[in-house]
Amino acid sequence: MGDPLRQRRTAAEWAAVTQVIDFEVKVSDFSQLAAVVEADLAALAADKTPENWRESAIKGRLEFEFADAQQLLPSVSCRVAGTVDLVCQRCLEAFRLPLEVESGLLLLEFDQEAPGFEQYEVWELEEPLLRPLDIVEELLIMALPLSAMHVESAACRALTAGKQKGAEEKTTPFAALREQMAQECVTLVTV
Repeated sequence: MGDPLRQRRTAAEWAAVTQVIDFEVKVSDFSQLAAVVEADLAALAADKTPENWRESAIKGRLEFEFADAQQLLPSVSCRVAGTVDLVCQRCLEAFRLPLEVESGLLLLEFDQEAPGFEQYEVWELEEPLLRPLDIVEELLIMALPLSAMHVESAACRALTAGKQKGAEEKTTPFAALREQMAQECVTLVTV
């Protein structure tokens, strides 16, 4: 029968059988996503590049159905989660970025309209046949940040370098501005 994630059918065919696809794949299964990650990691020295970054797991679920009673508007609900290795733009170190995508898509032909279905994002199909793997890959690429940074600022060496033992305290002229403004507002209100 094969892997439904890689099969090509029309959107209407996927929706007609209310296809549900649960999957667990690797970053390497997505050629374009892997190319984006590889280009980002190319900024690192070879010994700093994470090993097995292509093996990071991507899990998810796709549920195809029709959004309308007339069965003219195929749709897919997507939930995808995984991690990819990228380079933090603050500290220039590799880190693991968690990605989570949840989306409802209307799978429409070019110039097809669907008024009244604002809860869906319109996904215009360039070809009549659709491969679910391509939807997942594009959603993951769109979920990548323009400027990747550590999720936890405490993990970023650029932000924690000044807080290490023996480091001098930096003087920041506006550090207490918010508290001072809040005190002045309280003073004005009570006068």
